[in-house]
Amino acid sequence: MENFCLNLFNSGITPKMSSMAGNRDNQDDKNKSYESKALTRSEYISALSHLYRGEMYRAQVWRMRLDTTTNWALVAMASIITFALNKPQYSQETLIIGMYVALMFLLLEARRFRFFDVWRARVRMIEENFYGPILRRDPDSSTEQWGEHVADDLLHPKFKITLLQAVKARLVRNYLYIFGFLLIAWIGRLLVLIDPNEGWEVLFVIGAIPAWLPIGLVVILYAGLIAVVLFTPRVLPPEECYWPDPRHRGEDVPSLDV
Repeated sequence: MENFCLNLFNSGITPKMSSMAGNRDNQDDKNKSYESKALTRSEYISALSHLYRGEMYRAQVWRMRLDTTTNWALVAMASIITFALNKPQYSQETLIIGMYVALMFLLLEARRFRFFDVWRARVRMIEENFYGPILRRDPDSSTEQWGEHVADDLLHPKFKITLLQAVKARLVRNYLYIFGFLLIAWIGRLLVLIDPNEGWEVLFVIGAIPAWLPIGLVVILYAGLIAVVLFTPRVLPPEECYWPDPRHRGEDVPSLDV
């Protein structure tokens, strides 16, 4: 009986185990050979073309989100200014609220602009160093080791600009006009409602709130916006500063936002 069991083990179970081990070894060899095998030219071009289309789609999606936020801000500000002009007795508080609502839209759009800039930087890197040399029939890329830069950014995505730089970019591009119209409307109400017999201080009083508080809110907001425009470094194109400079590492993109 003992010999029978031993023969059964040697003839049945051992070959199966050997076969399974052999299959695993073959699979490991295939994986190793796949990783060590160099890509052909056509495989490389095909993979990079798909990557470019994917990054371009991401950039377009975030660009559409930027436009959506700007449209929301324009509609909201138009409604606020219209209400303020129709209700002069509530115009001051309405316009001040509108200024800070516009600030909220600006911060939201600046955050979205930072994400858009991540995908735009990759797209520009591929365009300048892959498609550009192909169209020029020049094998030399403008940036050395550009593929490693893109690969590192895919594995560890980073913001290329700070939040203040994003705020400045969107403020100068779009929101400068929105804040300008709100300020003109806020100052213009003085010319319409001012009464020489009462003085200008009365126009800034809101109920029991003293006149200095509304004025202070407006001055602080616009002083902050002017400081951002004057003292924040401007956003350079990705090909000028993002990739070649190893000191410009950027801020990590939060994992939940990728």
